[in-house]
Amino acid sequence: MPALKIGIIDLVCKNPSKSLWAKIMHANLASIMPQVIATWCEQEGHEVTMICYTGSEDLSREIPGNVDLIFISSFTQAALLAYAISNYLRSRNVVTVLGGPHARCYPDDAVQYFDYVLGFTSREIIKEVLTNCTPQRPAGKKLCAGKQPAALCGIQERWKFIEPTLKKAPFIKIVPILGSVGCPYTCPFCIDSTVPYQALDFQTIRSDLQFLLTKFKKPMIGWHDPNFGVRFEESMQAIASAAPPESFRFIAESSLSILTEGHLKKLKANGFTALLPGIESWYELGNKSRSSHITGAEKVKQISEHVNTIFRYVPYVQTNFVLGLDSDEGAEPFELTKRFIDYSPNAFPGFSLLTAFGEAAPLNLEYQKTKRVIPFPFHFLNNHLAMNVKPKNYDWVDFYDKVIDLTEYAFSLKAIYRRLINTKGFNAKWMNVMRAISSEGWGRIKFYRQVRQNLIKDRNFRKYFEGESLQLPDFYYNIIKADLGVWWQWLPRLAVSHNAYAYLQSTKGNSQSY
Repeated sequence: MPALKIGIIDLVCKNPSKSLWAKIMHANLASIMPQVIATWCEQEGHEVTMICYTGSEDLSREIPGNVDLIFISSFTQAALLAYAISNYLRSRNVVTVLGGPHARCYPDDAVQYFDYVLGFTSREIIKEVLTNCTPQRPAGKKLCAGKQPAALCGIQERWKFIEPTLKKAPFIKIVPILGSVGCPYTCPFCIDSTVPYQALDFQTIRSDLQFLLTKFKKPMIGWHDPNFGVRFEESMQAIASAAPPESFRFIAESSLSILTEGHLKKLKANGFTALLPGIESWYELGNKSRSSHITGAEKVKQISEHVNTIFRYVPYVQTNFVLGLDSDEGAEPFELTKRFIDYSPNAFPGFSLLTAFGEAAPLNLEYQKTKRVIPFPFHFLNNHLAMNVKPKNYDWVDFYDKVIDLTEYAFSLKAIYRRLINTKGFNAKWMNVMRAISSEGWGRIKFYRQVRQNLIKDRNFRKYFEGESLQLPDFYYNIIKADLGVWWQWLPRLAVSHNAYAYLQSTKGNSQSY
């Protein structure tokens, strides 16, 4: 097989951005799988150019010329940019491949705009694409390995593709690492809820950590595991055997059930400086927080005490909540979250609006069966710009009233100040303030207020939310056009909309799991 010229694009954001947050942090959001695929392609003898798009690059100039094949990795929020890039490249006879979360969630939509769409991806799948590097028209070809790989390239193998991305990060440089795939929990809204947990090779982890000590004095490392520490003792042993205590700084997403005080002591000793536990709900999903038998105010008190204990060992904690779950009703869930903010003032609250990402989770079928899914363009499906599931127990205006009230409470000057004085360490203090006053805090409040106003004043806008109309409001259409900029001309016109019920319709046939 002749050597191919291959481009790989990791879309960590969906549009150009000149914000301070983007300049400092976007390069640290690079995904691991594009780096792995780049390494596999090189090992197969091909010429590879990789781009991590952070919002500051001019993609039209950085995409290599005369390429035969382009892999694009995309979350759903960046899907329209991915579609536009693919359309541009296909017009130049380049074969295009989509991977990443969007490919898993919306494969039937993506095959309209790509030659290949990859679900779970193994080295064998990549070899098949490389061998059959031909256009697939009019509809692309879906490929899926059936399960996640049991082994991936480690940091040392893919360093060639990590280093250029880290150079884009001016101050904070976070190296991505993976210790496991899948998750033992079954949160019904999560993309990993049906993916079996499997740990990756601990010896590779140990070797990679030792390698990083040759590149950084004290590496900052972000674990991309859906739930870090399931095999806790083996993970700690791999870290401890790599170097003396305090040689690394780690960030990880983990469940409260894993974060016992005994484990927290070991996490502190091994250099963990930031943890992101999921609380999700005050009424359900208690198995992740060791609170399966309590709900409401009692759960708030117990979780708050647990989070405050974490702060005795780790300086930065983000607690994650999902707003709009079917178990929520009335003002109580929002008021309980306010009480949690009062009880644990140094925890940064991460709020997500309930979102059904296509085929990502079985619960999405139930939303579609009851006709509750709204076809918001992919551009807004990032857990906060749009909630594409009609709330079960709220009117839309009432729901946004409560979301706005809670968000204002969480990012008020008083809350920011309390978070500042109760947080230890400059980096943690800076991160909390920056996130609160950026698009994640104050920016969302402004956006939610505008949505609420439109719901009240614009009948057509409200009809779209209620599912009475498929006509996308100009408010959203204009945002997409402005965000895509020069790429708007390459976006296929039909790509702005999608079949929000494709998952349900595919289950009536023999659709392969992605």
